[in-house]
Amino acid sequence: MIALRPATPEDVDAIAEVWFHGWRDGHLGHVPEALLPHRASLESFRQRVPERIALTTVATLESMVIGFVSVHADELEQLFVAARARGSAAAVALIRHAEAQIATAYELAWLAVVAGNARARRFYAREGWQDVGPCEYVSQVVGGGIPLYCHRYERRLRP
Repeated sequence: MIALRPATPEDVDAIAEVWFHGWRDGHLGHVPEALLPHRASLESFRQRVPERIALTTVATLESMVIGFVSVHADELEQLFVAARARGSAAAVALIRHAEAQIATAYELAWLAVVAGNARARRFYAREGWQDVGPCEYVSQVVGGGIPLYCHRYERRLRP
């Protein structure tokens, strides 16, 4: 059975593993070449996880991390599920958790999806999120950011 719990520092390696492989699946070929050196290794993701631990919830199956979601204010910032857990209830459980968390303080949630990530875009649409159009999203890198061509999705959480 899939369980959700707050991420802990002990989850850094597992989260980084899910994020690295999931990011490559959804982003390679759809982001600027300038971003690739910043996302080329598992270590680059491992370095980014600790600053997000307090914002992150993990999905586990038999105590193994199979996915995670990070929420920053009204933004669903990251949502990734391990390839072996795709199609399970993990992604839906994580998105509903994020929506509930955002709804405690905001009426509207938003997220950005790289335009070419068709699988993620289908998932968000299926889960009730509306594509409100293209947007530029700046991806954090050491020393600054790199703009990405994305689509902004929104979901009204309260009337």
